Amino acid sequence: MTIPLIPRRVIIGNPDRAQVTISPDGAHQAWLAPRQGVLNVWVAPRENPAAARPVTADAGRGIRFYTWAYTGSDILYIQDKDGDENWRVYSADVSTGEVGDLTPFEGVAAQILGVSHRCPEEILVGLNNRDPQWHDIYRVNLTTGERTLLLQHERFVEVIADDDLAIRAAVQMTPEGGIDLYRPDGEQWTLWERIPPEDMLTTAPLGFDKGGDGMYVRDSRGRDTAALMAIDMTTGARTLLAEDSRADAGPALRHPTERQVQAVAFEYERKEWQVLDPAIAADLDYLRGVADGDLEVTSRSLDDRFWLVAYVVDDGPVRYYLYDRQARAAEFLFTNRSELEGLPLAKMYPAVVPARDGLKLVVYVSLPPGTDSDGDGIPDTPLPMVFLPHGGPWGRDSWGFNGWHQWLANRGYAVLSVNFRSSTGFGKAFTNAGDREWGGKVLEDQQDGVAWAVAQGIADPARVAVMGGSFGGYSTLAGLTFYPEVFACGVDIVGPSNLMTLLETIPPYWKPMLELFTTRVGDLRTEEGQALLKAHSPLTYVDRIVRPLLIAQGANDPRVKQAESDQIVSAMQAKGIPVTYALYPDEGHGFARPENNLSFAALTEAFLARCLGGRAEPIGDDLAGSSVTVPVGAAEVPGLVEALNGGQAK
Repeated sequence: MTIPLIPRRVIIGNPDRAQVTISPDGAHQAWLAPRQGVLNVWVAPRENPAAARPVTADAGRGIRFYTWAYTGSDILYIQDKDGDENWRVYSADVSTGEVGDLTPFEGVAAQILGVSHRCPEEILVGLNNRDPQWHDIYRVNLTTGERTLLLQHERFVEVIADDDLAIRAAVQMTPEGGIDLYRPDGEQWTLWERIPPEDMLTTAPLGFDKGGDGMYVRDSRGRDTAALMAIDMTTGARTLLAEDSRADAGPALRHPTERQVQAVAFEYERKEWQVLDPAIAADLDYLRGVADGDLEVTSRSLDDRFWLVAYVVDDGPVRYYLYDRQARAAEFLFTNRSELEGLPLAKMYPAVVPARDGLKLVVYVSLPPGTDSDGDGIPDTPLPMVFLPHGGPWGRDSWGFNGWHQWLANRGYAVLSVNFRSSTGFGKAFTNAGDREWGGKVLEDQQDGVAWAVAQGIADPARVAVMGGSFGGYSTLAGLTFYPEVFACGVDIVGPSNLMTLLETIPPYWKPMLELFTTRVGDLRTEEGQALLKAHSPLTYVDRIVRPLLIAQGANDPRVKQAESDQIVSAMQAKGIPVTYALYPDEGHGFARPENNLSFAALTEAFLARCLGGRAEPIGDDLAGSSVTVPVGAAEVPGLVEALNGGQAK
C-alpha cells in the first residue's frame, strides 16, 4: 500500500493550538496559536472557544511559554531575542492586550520563579542583572512593575517559595556534584537536607504543602527509582506516598489551593497515574473512559470545578476537553492539529531491548503505514531507518505523537528512539551509568539499539541514518566518527563537536552548576578530565568521517556556540571531507521560527532521500521567508543550489 505524501508543513509546522489552560477563576481558556504565522497567546471565554482573540502580538520567534497570573486578568510570558536565551518577563492584559515589560534589562536571563493565588498581584522573579552568574530574587508587582529585592546572593542555583511567595528553602551545588538544601534562619542559612551526587539528577524538591511546614520531594535516596515523599520541615520525618519499581515519580497533580498531591504519574513504557487522594479517584476513572490515549490534566480552576484535560495518542493529534467536575461531564473542544485528522499516520511501538552489559533500554519504533501487515511492529521487509537520539542527555523519549517520527515514517523510513543510559525516569542506577560515558557506553547503547532493529528485521543495515539535536547532535557526530561504517549519513543540529570548548563556553548563569558537568561528563580542570573530554570529542576523530553529513546551527545559540559547528566544518574542509552546513543567523539552540523549521526540514528531507532512498517532497518554495544560509556544501543536497539561487531564501 502506498500512502500519500503528507506535506511536511502539516506535520512539523505550527500547531493550531498548544498549551491549552483554564484561567484561575474558570472564566477563560488560553492557548498558543499562530497569529500571522507566529505563535501568540489567545484567550477565549470558557464556554465559547470560537470567540478566541490574541492578547499578544509577537512577530518574531513566537511565544513558547506562558502562564496565567492569579489576577485572572493577566497572562505572563517570556521572550528572548533571536534565540539568545536572554529572557524577559512580560505581562499581557487579557482585556486590553496591553503588554508590560516586567524585566526591562538588556542581556539578562530573567526567570519566573513563582506565582500564587495568595499573592495574585505579585510574582517571584530571578534576575542576573547584578552578576551574570547569579539570579537575585525579587517580588514584582504586576500593576506598577515595582521590584522588591528578597534575596541577594552568590551561592544558590534554585530557591523554593511557599504560597505566600516567601523563600523557604534554597539549593546549593556541592564541589562533589551533589546538592545541599538550606533553610533560612534569620539572616543566616541552615543546612537542612543533603542530596549526594548519585541522587542529584533523581531527587528534587517539588514544593510545599499548604501550611509551608512540609515539603514534597521526588527522592531516590536509599533506593533506586525516585519515590514521591513528604518531609516534615521541623522534625525531618519522611512519609512514602508513591513508588514504582521500574520508573521514577514524574508529574504530580496537586490541589489548586489545598496544595496536597492527589495523584502522581510514573512512566516506563507508557504513562500511568497513581491516585493518592480518593477525592479525585472518580474523576480520573471517568476521564480514562472519555477518549483513547494517555491522560494529561493541563490546568484546574481555583475552585477545582473546571479542568482542562488532554489525550495524547501516537497516531493522531492531541484531543482537548473541558471537564466540569460538578456535572461529571467532559466536553470536546478541539485537537491541536486539525489537518492531521483522518490522515494515515504511524503507530509507535514500545519495546525493551537489552544492552550488551544487560541494562534494559526502553525504545520506541515507528513504521510507515502499510509496511507491517501483522501489526507486530516488524515490517514485512527491512526498511531504511533513521535513528533519533534524544537531547540532554538527561531527558528521555516517550510514547505519543512525535512529529519527527511521523514525518520520517511518511517518507518511507522506520524510525527508532532509544532511551540510552544517562536518560532520566528509569532510576538513578540507569541515569548514573552514563556518567563519564558520553563517548563510551552511551554510544554503545545507541549502537545496541540499532543492532537490535537490524536483527529484528526492522532496519536495512546498509541504510541507517542518525539524526538529532543538542546531545542528539553530539550523538550524530560521534556516530559518524566512533562508528564510521554503521550509519549511511548523519544530520547534526546544534551538536557539540569538542567537549572541552563546550564546557569552556557555557553561559555564565550555568557556571554555578559546573560540577554537574565536571562530575558527569569530564573535568576540564584536570589533566585526566581533559584527556577524557578529548577522547570523547568527535572533533578528535574528524578524519574518520566517511559518510555524508549535514550540520545545522543557530548563530545565537548560548549553550552550544556556533564555534562548535564552525570548527568541525573547518576541520572537514581542511581534510577534503564533504559536508553541508546550514547556518541560521536569527536562531539559537534549535529553530523556533516556522519558516526556519520548514526550510531545515526541506533540505534534510532531500539529504536523507539522497542517502537512504526514501521519498521526498520537492524543496519548492519552502525556503521562502527563512534566514537560512548555506556557506558550505549546498551542492551535496539535491535541489538546494537551485532553491537558494532562485531567491527563495534570504
